[in-house]
Amino acid sequence: MPRKTRQQHYASDFDLDILSGDTDMFKWFLLCYLFGKPIQSDVAVDTWKLLIAKKLDNPWAIVEASDHKLVSVLHKGGYTRYQHVTAHGLKVCMERLIREYDGSLQLMLDNSFDEDEFSKRLQEFYGVGPKIAEIFMRETEEIFARRVE
Repeated sequence: MPRKTRQQHYASDFDLDILSGDTDMFKWFLLCYLFGKPIQSDVAVDTWKLLIAKKLDNPWAIVEASDHKLVSVLHKGGYTRYQHVTAHGLKVCMERLIREYDGSLQLMLDNSFDEDEFSKRLQEFYGVGPKIAEIFMRETEEIFARRVE
């Protein structure tokens, strides 16, 4: 039986333009974070939509949300086994983003010399490994290409 390949997702599939600034860039990062977890991609998308609808769409909102609220949204989205771990990971990740980059992925990108440095910085966040960085950075290639020109 042939192996099923995973669908590649792009920010534009979700009406996000990460070149427009931090808001869409953060929403894309949040979705990539969910894509990188052991869950079906449609569950990740549904959960992401719930997070956005519940105004958990920026680092401060996620950090300030009660554990119960975050776990509840993740559970409602379909995270039946990983909701507690994912909620904890999101909070730790967002705390570091706020502490080190004032909650701004754009600031982190601007302070990165090149794509490799940016990828390494992303992977310093709790729960972000090479796959999440790779998915997220498919959308930043254009930004780094402009720097070279």
